[in-house]
Amino acid sequence: MKDYLYSMIEQGGALTAEDIIAHILVSIVLGLAIYISYWFTHSGTAYSKKFNVSLITLTILTTTVMTVIGNNVALSLGMVGALSIVRFRTAIKDSRDTIYIFWTIIVGICCGVGDYFVASVGTIAVFIVLLFLGRVRNENRILLIIRASSGKEREIESIVFEYFNKKAVLKVKNTTPNSSEFIYEMTKKHYDSSLTKEMSITERLYQVGNVEYVNMVTQSDEING
Repeated sequence: MKDYLYSMIEQGGALTAEDIIAHILVSIVLGLAIYISYWFTHSGTAYSKKFNVSLITLTILTTTVMTVIGNNVALSLGMVGALSIVRFRTAIKDSRDTIYIFWTIIVGICCGVGDYFVASVGTIAVFIVLLFLGRVRNENRILLIIRASSGKEREIESIVFEYFNKKAVLKVKNTTPNSSEFIYEMTKKHYDSSLTKEMSITERLYQVGNVEYVNMVTQSDEING
């Protein structure tokens, strides 16, 4: 039993130079497919060329590691222990970036063990899904922030209702004996519809008098690092 366990631990794959080159070349090809997908679906402000290049590199590195490990149990345990000390602190600007990171790792693992069919089919499937759904974006939200004297509350609420009906949701209302602050939330679509009126919401609010400021703030779900 001892000899059997020892042979299992010391077991390793005898890969030829052709096998190793094939692993790396396939990972490069599939990594380029990931690169194209990321470039096409992230053509907006969140696109990072450096991150995109890193995806190809990560695919090749994962393939290399899996090729080295092979089916050697001892080496795989040592590799896990070595990689466990690595800590990543890179801020993810877009939640979809996590998908691409996992995509590259999975493709690298498949290529590293020589399962090109699974890697290719999985890559094609994910590529098609992201091709049609990758450009879907959350609609930005607009925050309308108004600060005025406390005696103007009803007039301000009436004007906001006039311009946005019930589409502007009152999120925060801060009051003091001398002033009131309103924070309304709406979609960009509903804000744009108010621009068709002869007078902008800002101009209309300032006509009320005793309005300290009117601020428009755009919110999105993207994390800026």
